[in-house]
Amino acid sequence: MNTRIVAVTLLAALALVGCSHTSKKAETTKPAKLVDFKPALKIDRVWRASVKGEQPKLRVGLLAAVDGNAVYAAGHKGELAAFDVQTGRQLWRRDLRAPLSAGPGAGGGLVVTGSSGGTVIAVAAANGAERWRVQVGSELLAAPVVGEGIVLVRTVDGRLLALDAADGARRWVTDQQVPRLSLRGNSRPLISEDLAICGFDNGKLVAVTLGAGAVAWEVAVGQPHGSTEIQRLIDIDAPVVSDGDDLFAVGYQGRVTRLARDTGQVLWARDISSYRGLAVAGDAVYVSTSEGEVVRLDRRTGAEKWRQKALARRGLSAPAVVGDSVVVGDFAGIVHWLDAGDGHFLARAKTGGRISSAPQVLAGERLLVFDDDGGLSVFHAARR
Repeated sequence: MNTRIVAVTLLAALALVGCSHTSKKAETTKPAKLVDFKPALKIDRVWRASVKGEQPKLRVGLLAAVDGNAVYAAGHKGELAAFDVQTGRQLWRRDLRAPLSAGPGAGGGLVVTGSSGGTVIAVAAANGAERWRVQVGSELLAAPVVGEGIVLVRTVDGRLLALDAADGARRWVTDQQVPRLSLRGNSRPLISEDLAICGFDNGKLVAVTLGAGAVAWEVAVGQPHGSTEIQRLIDIDAPVVSDGDDLFAVGYQGRVTRLARDTGQVLWARDISSYRGLAVAGDAVYVSTSEGEVVRLDRRTGAEKWRQKALARRGLSAPAVVGDSVVVGDFAGIVHWLDAGDGHFLARAKTGGRISSAPQVLAGERLLVFDDDGGLSVFHAARR
């Protein structure tokens, strides 16, 4: 039995953040009301599709995956579907008969999902035919990552496993100690050349060799502080971002950190808390903070360039950078376009339910948004 005590859900975490960083008056914990502005962008919805089965209130790790000309999406009740990335036309749809909680991940002709019961399921990307399913013994809340001949899986009990892409056989496993109390969520693994890199609930970022799973380096991105277990939460739930020779990571009640990919050497770190994540573009790093602010940092030094506070406590997704805009989704299913230069609002659009996963940039500066009700929307923004 998994002994991990997952006592803080995402919704609870938002409430805690509001209490710990502001006055305890009830009104200060309410989501910020949206401000009016004159839109500078015209937003068109290119297509819309959906999968059945909205996500439960208890957070899961479902998202949309893009590979080649297809978009893959999964619903919590077991539905997995593929759509044409240009038109939204359905390519295939399958019922995997499992309570899906992570993924999908796609690549190498496979689409891979994970369940709350600890089952990893791989299907053929071409038609959804099942290739294999294996039991890994613990719930999955991070999308599997498919590499060349390998599938990386992160489980809630602190393990990172490598499975053979051909049949799901286990190649290696590495693990980290899980604190008694942690946020509900896990960092998605990253494959960067010959390394598998992943953040853990103890605030450590760990790199292991892709071939054997041997630890190459590990770095503490966050250090616990405070007298209570809630104050000492330091989970790295956001995906690590690789850009050139650099890695960028951020933890809850921790730091945004730029590291050297090969050695894990910390090049700079700045105290910012996030459980959603960040995006890197050119000389900028954009972060969605735990408090619901969007911050731009200088990539080279970590110095703050601007901070947009008008979306406080709105449960923001990780940001995406498309053209000259930074885009985030919120708990109400609203997508916000901000100017990358100074953070002012450019446009907004409504999708469906809460947006937990980061928007994804497609070719032609289109934007793919997956909401927690299973809705897929592709938007295109143009200057008015």
